[in-house]
Amino acid sequence: MAEQTTILNLTDEEFVHPGNRACSGCGLSIVYRVGLKALGRDTILVVPPSCLTVLQGLYPIAATQLPCLNVTFASTAAAATGVLGALRAQGREKTTVAAWAGDGGTSDIGLQALSGACERGEDLIYLCYDNEAYMNTGVQRSGTTPRHVITTTTPITGKHQKKKDVPAIIAAHGIDFVATASAAYPLDLFDKIKAAKQISGPRYLHIHTPCPAGWGFSSRYSVKIGRLAVETGLFDLYVIENGQFRLTGQSQKMLGKKRLPVIAYFKTQSRFRGMTEDQVAQIQSEVDAKWAGYEKMMGEEAGC
Repeated sequence: MAEQTTILNLTDEEFVHPGNRACSGCGLSIVYRVGLKALGRDTILVVPPSCLTVLQGLYPIAATQLPCLNVTFASTAAAATGVLGALRAQGREKTTVAAWAGDGGTSDIGLQALSGACERGEDLIYLCYDNEAYMNTGVQRSGTTPRHVITTTTPITGKHQKKKDVPAIIAAHGIDFVATASAAYPLDLFDKIKAAKQISGPRYLHIHTPCPAGWGFSSRYSVKIGRLAVETGLFDLYVIENGQFRLTGQSQKMLGKKRLPVIAYFKTQSRFRGMTEDQVAQIQSEVDAKWAGYEKMMGEEAGC
């Protein structure tokens, strides 16, 4: 990846108007504003029903300056493929097609179309903003909702299943670029999108996106809570380029250092209120094991 972007050299050009319909403190507002800066003006967006549809507004209202095709929930990557075909027919090879969907429209309803686009090698960028539930329709659990989270469809004991590892699923397709990012580290996100633009074929970014209304915290703490997810090791920042995995940003800096305990993250949000001490301890053990694997991997690479 190229030299890291700082607040001093981040482009001043804006593609999102000041007014939009997002909730106060919405992590998606950060992700979308910075993400469009990285994508640039010569971009066509493809968006399914989601919080982003609300943020942007429906015709004739638009919070973004870029052309956007609103599509059905299951068809995001398929519709983006159609946009690519139309552009090729016009001889427009340089226009970026960016599919931008939530976790429900990616990990669940839209996964088949996304998998097909990856298998076919479609030249598009797919961005999933993961706020870990179906927020737009009332905080129902999704495939990426973490274990033990209280939602309107898991209201008593919380979700029983583990969070679906969508980046790993997409990486298993053998595409050249898969990355994770966070609304709490927007410059890292900017650089990863810029890096994705430098190559062709399907590219996938999975973006952790705090949601005050759905997660149960004050809107002023969105960035703080997003950072806690990374600092506890629950959500990792990484890139898989040409099959090679590497931690990036804050996650890379944490190698060999003591992480914050996962309870520091859980106690900031009411959605985790049903967790027991044993459940917290189990997840802490899993995170420790995951990071022990990272340490071993990096140690082996350093020894090569």
